[in-house]
Amino acid sequence: MLSQSKSLSMTALAGIADILPGDDLADVLVKAIRSNDVVLNDGDILVIAHKVVSKAEGQVVSLDGIEPGEEARQLATELNKDPRKIEVILRESRRVVRAFKHPQQAEGILIAEHRLGFICANAAVDESNVGEENTVILLPKDPDSSARRICAALEETFAVRLGVVITDTFGRPWRMGLVNVAIGLANVPAQVSLIGEQDAFGRELAVTIPALADEIAAASGLLMSKNGKTPAILFQGVDWESAPSSATDLIRPQKEDLFR
Repeated sequence: MLSQSKSLSMTALAGIADILPGDDLADVLVKAIRSNDVVLNDGDILVIAHKVVSKAEGQVVSLDGIEPGEEARQLATELNKDPRKIEVILRESRRVVRAFKHPQQAEGILIAEHRLGFICANAAVDESNVGEENTVILLPKDPDSSARRICAALEETFAVRLGVVITDTFGRPWRMGLVNVAIGLANVPAQVSLIGEQDAFGRELAVTIPALADEIAAASGLLMSKNGKTPAILFQGVDWESAPSSATDLIRPQKEDLFR
């Protein structure tokens, strides 16, 4: 159950330098919190762009060392994409969901099911904000574990109860544009069931289950610009109760997928 929040604040932590493989991201965030003169309180939530997590964990791949296989070369020809990038996408994927190129497109679209179960373009393999040519960045190997590790370090340092949400930017079926979604969680519930509660007119709710983690992730995108170097957004004032959860809880089970 969630109570109605009267107000909340979002603060982009400024001054976070470019992250390199092997960096202690939790320590970087501790220093950023202190340098921004932020006072953490119980129940605050830190939202982190996955790219800084991935960089710190070394989830960066140089395309110069990639030898594409036959499937990658075929898809690259069909979609007019770099076959080396396609090969990395296939290695990160359970399956290709759809590959298609409109005649007027310079490059086609490759939708894949990531090894963690997320369905998104290019299995989340991306070239933006990597900082090096011919290089792509992958999702963390275990985003939930990454979130829990960072959260535990911050809680120990600041002696408060916190939540962490790690995000990536996904497109959405049947809707244009991109939004941030949760791909890793620590303490923050993925969903909050309102079933059995009442709406504003006293009607009992039967199916309402907000995706709290995705709501927070999407809101973070308002301050997490692609060129702003603000990969960490602090939320204060969100009403939530700590729960053991995983971002994969937000993936619709195959038996409920009407379009598979």
